[in-house]
Amino acid sequence: MMRTRPLKVALLGCGVVGSEVARIMTTHADDLTARIGAPVELAGVAVRRPDRVREGIDQALVTTDATALVKRGDIDVVVEVIGGIEPARTLITTAFEHGASVVSANKALLAQDGAALHAVAEEHGKDLYYEAAVAGAIPLIRPLRESLAGDKINRVMGIVNGTTNFILDKMDSTGAGYQEALDEATALGYAEADPTADVEGFDAAAKAAILAGIAFHTRVRLDDVYREGMTEVTAADFASAKEMGCTIKLLAICERAEDGGSATARVHPAMIPLSHPLASVRGAYNAVFVESDAAGQLMFYGPGAGGSPTASAVLGDLVAVCRNRLNGATGPGESAYAALPVSPMGDVVTRYHISLDVADKPGVLAQVATVFAEHGVSIDTVRQQGKDGEASLVVVTHRASDAALTGTVDALRKLDTVRGVASIMRVEGE
Repeated sequence: MMRTRPLKVALLGCGVVGSEVARIMTTHADDLTARIGAPVELAGVAVRRPDRVREGIDQALVTTDATALVKRGDIDVVVEVIGGIEPARTLITTAFEHGASVVSANKALLAQDGAALHAVAEEHGKDLYYEAAVAGAIPLIRPLRESLAGDKINRVMGIVNGTTNFILDKMDSTGAGYQEALDEATALGYAEADPTADVEGFDAAAKAAILAGIAFHTRVRLDDVYREGMTEVTAADFASAKEMGCTIKLLAICERAEDGGSATARVHPAMIPLSHPLASVRGAYNAVFVESDAAGQLMFYGPGAGGSPTASAVLGDLVAVCRNRLNGATGPGESAYAALPVSPMGDVVTRYHISLDVADKPGVLAQVATVFAEHGVSIDTVRQQGKDGEASLVVVTHRASDAALTGTVDALRKLDTVRGVASIMRVEGE
């Protein structure tokens, strides 16, 4: 039976995503009513600048007092799309305390305080959904915590930031340098005026923390994620990658140790073979590759940002939470029973591509090979080119720990014949 009393929704934030959420709620009202089993009503919109014209939104719903809005007591669902830590954290907590469930797109807050927010939601018997916090429109959170709930996930590796993928793809396809590609991304609106959060990996690291926590049933905070930006990636790195049949992507990688006793989460640039599905992800698109025991290999692909794609994920959560409200139930909460320790980056084992500037004379290769051997790092291939007394030496290793590789590079820098370390790049996806 269709319920006639509407479910009331409070919207916190009415920027690019929030305005699109409000538009879809209005234009698709009949469909949403049919799918949920009751009408949904936009009961209030909290903003910072109330005088700004917002097409399609009744000005009477607009308020600058977000706290009063979430405290009303008649709100069924609060949709938070303002971002940042505060006041979002306090507003979400207050919403739970006053009887509302919450749909959020706030990756930074969830990566930092997700466990505490889940605890408050559980205490008050309310839902906390956040599909839009990772990879925009791509259905990812719900498949990980529901569809694959009976499986054992071993690895989640993906491109979760569209800005960085656009820049790296442009460098790969045109031979452009980093700054040139960044300037184009900015001109096209893919990069913010201050792109630090994207290009230094902060955005991807927050998403990696969320993904690792869900995949491994373990609390993973942003501080647990190793982060390395992509600003040092050069056209020469792409040339080396092409010689290996690879390209370069900024990857978020969450892995369960082979013995199952720990997990790691990291974000950094990496070479991946052109044969890997992630290598073909172009432009500002996102994709996440999941490996599990029973399902095997799965890939989720689509637009990872933007008003409409992100609003799509928000509305999907809104429908699910509203259905739960009607049924007097809640959906999946936090699952952290495994409580795996999160290992430091030094324990991570992978392959490496190291480019060295060396003296072009006999015995250099032998010296370099000896250093690798002394630190227990096995060499897969070596390529050397020399001219006018100088040379470049490219070494690709077999799998080695980050700690062993760091020790190797420190020792190489002490050799008189090594002029410098031009680049170090991890090789993933093999």
